[in-house]
Amino acid sequence: MIRRGVERRSVVLGLATAAAWPSIGAPSSWAQGAGKTVISHGIAIHGTPETPPGAKHLAYVNPNAPKGGTIKLAGRGTFDSLNPFILKGTPAGAVGLIYETLLGSNGDEASTGYGLLAETIEVPADRSWTTFKLRAEARWHDGKPVTPDDVVFSFNILKEKGAPSYATYWQDVKTAEKLDDRHVKFTFGGGDNHELPNIIGQLPVLPKHWWATREFDRTSLEIPLGSGPYRVDSLEAGRHITMRRVEDYWGRELWLNKGRHNFDVVRYDYYRDEQVSFEAFKAGQIDYRDEATVRLWATAYDFPAVKSGAVKMATMPHGNVLPMQGIVFNLRKEQFRDRRFREAFIHLVDFEWFNKTLTHGLLTRVNSFFFNSELAATGLPSKEELAILEPLRGQIPPEVFDKEYKLPVTDGSGNNREGARRAIGLLKEAGWEIRNGKMTNLKSGQPLSFELLLGEPRLEQFGLPFKQWCDRVGVEVRLRTVDPVQYQKRMDSFDFEATIDLFPQSLSPGNEQREFWGSKAAQTQGSRNTIGIQDSAVDKLIELVISAPDRQSLVTRTRALDRVLLWNQFVVPQYRSTVFWVAYWDKFGRPEKLAKYSPRGWTTWWIDAEKERTLSQRAPERKT
Repeated sequence: MIRRGVERRSVVLGLATAAAWPSIGAPSSWAQGAGKTVISHGIAIHGTPETPPGAKHLAYVNPNAPKGGTIKLAGRGTFDSLNPFILKGTPAGAVGLIYETLLGSNGDEASTGYGLLAETIEVPADRSWTTFKLRAEARWHDGKPVTPDDVVFSFNILKEKGAPSYATYWQDVKTAEKLDDRHVKFTFGGGDNHELPNIIGQLPVLPKHWWATREFDRTSLEIPLGSGPYRVDSLEAGRHITMRRVEDYWGRELWLNKGRHNFDVVRYDYYRDEQVSFEAFKAGQIDYRDEATVRLWATAYDFPAVKSGAVKMATMPHGNVLPMQGIVFNLRKEQFRDRRFREAFIHLVDFEWFNKTLTHGLLTRVNSFFFNSELAATGLPSKEELAILEPLRGQIPPEVFDKEYKLPVTDGSGNNREGARRAIGLLKEAGWEIRNGKMTNLKSGQPLSFELLLGEPRLEQFGLPFKQWCDRVGVEVRLRTVDPVQYQKRMDSFDFEATIDLFPQSLSPGNEQREFWGSKAAQTQGSRNTIGIQDSAVDKLIELVISAPDRQSLVTRTRALDRVLLWNQFVVPQYRSTVFWVAYWDKFGRPEKLAKYSPRGWTTWWIDAEKERTLSQRAPERKT
């Protein structure tokens, strides 16, 4: 399961996690219900919740953090809607702050949900259903209670009229029903899927009474009603949006929320260009920045405010699975379907030269779809993996069984002759050869040319060298960088030949694997199966991952899936930093302890009054 935000390519689905609830031997801190059910304050996909009932606050917050002040952030691109639940329009990401889910998460635990809107969660041993008891104090911003009717409405409307991702993600959730004024029950089907209680626990709950007079599947800039710690205060479409903390927020004293949501005002100013956004940060118009551009991190943080200490730079280690990122070809187009064709471009990449020359040696090549975790396939398959893979022999690449997946390594000189030679050979096997300096199809006589679609200029840092590497073997790559709105529309409709994409994962993969690699998702517009994978063997491995009964089997099955995805050469892997880079103006206090799985982020920070008071003296160039 993966945490989903409110941006278009990750619709609000909440925390994703996958595993098994113990059927016997429940700890004494849980209440045993009738029929061998378990009623608890939280639910772990594997094992039991680590945080006991009665916890006062999360371990990585300051429970006495002062409230107040403003944090100014940068939004990417633009927005024309406050409805993040449908494909139409481009929603403002900040609007996610107004909504709550049934369960919340602990950043120190990989696969556990704890009661947020829900006070307790009840499940039977086989997890064929789950019942949530809502908190009596849970309220919408208009003062009305959050009810089971709201929960049922939210599930049905999102599955029916929301972005297609919802229906895919919840396809094994059959019904939602109100039991009484506090209890709502979800019934599951479709086989042994242990993560479903956690998945449905991340349902964003919407107010039925507010939506009763509005069309759900239309874009709108009307300020919506929520139940979360913030409400929308003001906005200018495409320019900025301001969120204001709800003073009488019903969940302020919950242990999950203590020490969080400390700023009175959260303002997002939107920038279409990454460099302009960075300049705004340098000028003090933005307070906090998650740096994603290695060139900027390595070379651009030398301005006066950094030298004086008015801007701080932090490198934050973490225990997260890092996403696979790379060039993907659209398999809906015939010329990209040959595995040898796709592998050829992996050999053309001179990562060692690129990392040394353009990224200051700060990056690591991604060699797994579950990189930086125990889920990644390494070496040769284990005996347990082979037992899973053997029934698929003949349906999956033969290398899966007896070869370790390794990316080619160059000498970093910039003269990747061996890679070019190997690429030419693979393309020839796939039906192409160089004629008059052009890689040409042997049947049609057409030269090989494709468009690499990019959604932001910073990706050209890799796109331009990639184009040059391809030129050397007679392949024409046409770079096209479009604005984020156009990019999103084209990706939702799969209107591309090749692009750079990434696939975020968690330590507990599950249902979302259907969305990434499943055959059904390949034909569903707006899905995350941008590659267009339609492979029955991959589908079978996905279902095995989803139905894993315990942690060890989940690890084994995920490694088997990883091997098959890798050897199919679906992605030309790029690179990641194994740490997070954060820069901020020195006006904040922040906890000393970092969350293991979500160390970056400002939701546990607060304004330090003394630092803010002296900031203008320490950085007279700062514009506010």
